[in-house]
Amino acid sequence: MIRVWFNHWFSTSYRLIELMKEDDAEQVYVVGSNRQRESVIQKVCDEWYEEPDIDGEEYITFCLDFCARHSIDAFVPRRNMVDISRNKARFEKAGVKVMVDDYAAIKLLNDKAAAYGYLKDCDGLHIPDFYIVSCVSQFEQAYRKLRAEYGQVCIKFVRDEGGMSFRKITENADRFHQLKVYQGSGISYEMLTETLGSVTEFDAMMVMPYLPGNEISVDCLQTGKGLIAIPRNKGTARHERIEYNQNILEMTGAVMNRISLKYPCNIQFKIKDGVPYLLEINTRMSGGLQMSCLAAGVNIPNIALNKMFGRDIDWTMDRTDKTVSYIELPQIIS
Repeated sequence: MIRVWFNHWFSTSYRLIELMKEDDAEQVYVVGSNRQRESVIQKVCDEWYEEPDIDGEEYITFCLDFCARHSIDAFVPRRNMVDISRNKARFEKAGVKVMVDDYAAIKLLNDKAAAYGYLKDCDGLHIPDFYIVSCVSQFEQAYRKLRAEYGQVCIKFVRDEGGMSFRKITENADRFHQLKVYQGSGISYEMLTETLGSVTEFDAMMVMPYLPGNEISVDCLQTGKGLIAIPRNKGTARHERIEYNQNILEMTGAVMNRISLKYPCNIQFKIKDGVPYLLEINTRMSGGLQMSCLAAGVNIPNIALNKMFGRDIDWTMDRTDKTVSYIELPQIIS
């Protein structure tokens, strides 16, 4: 039996845990924890615990103690993943395998500006123009340059997860009309400059052209048999289109060859004027990975778990383009 711990994952990890448990040779016993006591993930876990609201070294100490108390063999982290990767050797010394890549790679990819700089000379890879700013005057200068060349501009903080800080900048916005519609991720230029100007300096922010096309999210895992890469074309609806676009696959291969990630990751592209640009690289299983696995007929979570223990699981892929969606099923938590 392999005892696996998932710490504070998003709700779609419910299906990822189910997939990981589909193992022909081993019983996979999952211990789950979350800061949300009523998280639905508990329904698919064999044991369930509430996590403390702590960070930094205190959280690392908690994780090491948790692994010892619950006889954890494999740790699949999401919360505080960068800190955990920095301390990966401490877990391995305690006999715990961690599904996270080495700290150097995690640190690089967590800094989007550094990642762009590292990958800019990859053959065939398109990197969008960008500026890094930390005060309002730098922002205004960068905005004017990009606005003149590309039209619409967007921003996000260099250190960001899941695009939480992403904002699309609009000009001459009708503020009264904005009260009647869903605001989404848009922000007016006037409001943004006013907000940024309210502080002397702010955390490094990336200013870049807004890429209006669909996001293409490629779920990846490097294996002994070769690279698994499943591109999902994400629109505004719940359904997504699995399309094995050769250009996207070649750019994905170039990124994976340069960075050499061992564990599941997600590479995102966005289209502008028919050209796919690299958006970001997430060094964890994505929220939509279960859709990719279903469409391609390949179990990435279970293959990755076995890879941690030095076992190559044979796999095949259905590379037929198809549309995939999902439904919500109610669960009684307590």
